[in-house]
Amino acid sequence: MKPIYLDNGTKAVEAVYHHFPLKEFNENPFIQALNPLASKTTIIEKMTVIPDYGEDERHADKHYRIYMLQRLYQLFQPLPIHVKVWDMIHNLIIEGYLARNPFDRDYIRYLNESGKEIINNTHDFSNNDKFRTTSSCGTFIGFSGMGKTTTVNRILNNISQVIVHNTYKGNHFNQIQLVWLKLEAPPTSSLKALCLQFFVKIDEVLGSNNYQKYVSRNSSVDSMLPVISQLAHNVGLGILVIDELQNIRSKGAHQILNFFVNLINSGVNIALIGTPGSYRLFDEELRMARRLTGSAEIIYENMNFDAEFKFLLESIWQYQWTKEHTPLSDEIVTEIYHHTQGISDLMVKLVIYSQQYAIETGKERLSVKLISRVAKERFKSLKPMIEAIRSGNPYKMAKYEDILKREWKTEDPVSIDKRKIVNRAKRQMQNKVQGDFSQRKKKKPVPAKNKSLNIEGDIRTLIKSDSNKTVYDHMKDNQLIDDLSEWM
Repeated sequence: MKPIYLDNGTKAVEAVYHHFPLKEFNENPFIQALNPLASKTTIIEKMTVIPDYGEDERHADKHYRIYMLQRLYQLFQPLPIHVKVWDMIHNLIIEGYLARNPFDRDYIRYLNESGKEIINNTHDFSNNDKFRTTSSCGTFIGFSGMGKTTTVNRILNNISQVIVHNTYKGNHFNQIQLVWLKLEAPPTSSLKALCLQFFVKIDEVLGSNNYQKYVSRNSSVDSMLPVISQLAHNVGLGILVIDELQNIRSKGAHQILNFFVNLINSGVNIALIGTPGSYRLFDEELRMARRLTGSAEIIYENMNFDAEFKFLLESIWQYQWTKEHTPLSDEIVTEIYHHTQGISDLMVKLVIYSQQYAIETGKERLSVKLISRVAKERFKSLKPMIEAIRSGNPYKMAKYEDILKREWKTEDPVSIDKRKIVNRAKRQMQNKVQGDFSQRKKKKPVPAKNKSLNIEGDIRTLIKSDSNKTVYDHMKDNQLIDDLSEWM
């Protein structure tokens, strides 16, 4: 594609229309101007980032080698989940454009009528009779440190953000197409702040004056929402990416989520990115959860101790700036997983910190003992979180929003078998209790003063042993219930 620079310096490209094997794609200039869908091999090639490295660099002075270690932060090794996110974003863009063909008469009529309604303050998001959207929403939720933002940025950087159209199939078509726009959820949960950010970002990219034109000191959210929807259509916005979704707190969350749903209903595709702290937003209302997870829902938790983890570690491990190269042994793999629990950011940092320590101390070689020492010194503040992940205990992990795990419908066979065993034990206990109760019903009731409480674990026996404690304290002391105060 031929590069074009807008008046504000933004790099755009001149539209080149591709032929697709799908008829509906070849009738829409917004879709035909996009790059053809890529194969898995092409996706991996486009996303991979390899830092500069040379074997001779391991013999440079140590202060230079310590600086060279920073290059390792640039490494990006695509994994299967990154390919899924790539497909999700590209599919969302195409799906949203299907019903927004700028040469379709019904769509043109809808835009004109919506513009008049906005001017007359009569626009209603809930009225979709005049326009049937094909837009949807995708969510990418993952543990902190798994590279969610980096992944999305790598994908967006491979998509031309601004495309300039002039003619299409012999017809005059003077149009600027904004393929994607990325915002960050405001930590204040203010919908107005998000709306203002939308206008500012579009003006930064396109060099327009929408903020000055549509925003004033007295502008209300209700007055800005229809304008945002119409503006998204006017600039041919393909997808709106909202990062840091976990920033949205309970106060104002309903209003912002409702705004997302309205944008989707009006034809704007959305991709939501955040940590597991975002789960609480989808529990608010079924309607919003259904709409906000409509196209794809990708969960990226810590990696298991498997081939994928070892593959990523091998990709990192080949970049060594110590004078002596250390082969990646099974003991080192196990040690690194023990201290990082498959968090990719921690894996990179532990390898960098370990090399830095080896160079500074003159050891010039990596070892299990050295890695363990460095992890204990540099990951002190992370130790409680790492231990919580290592335990697999949902109560302990619930203390930290960034590593919160959620129960999903899809379960592995081991979990299912465990649940069957627990349920079987419960049924056996219930049958035993019912049998004992049936036997007691046949006997004459014994006066309370003569009844002996000798049943092991009977709560009445526990209470009688020390009447100064509450029932809750008795049950907690006897480990019948968990101490919830530690994690609530």
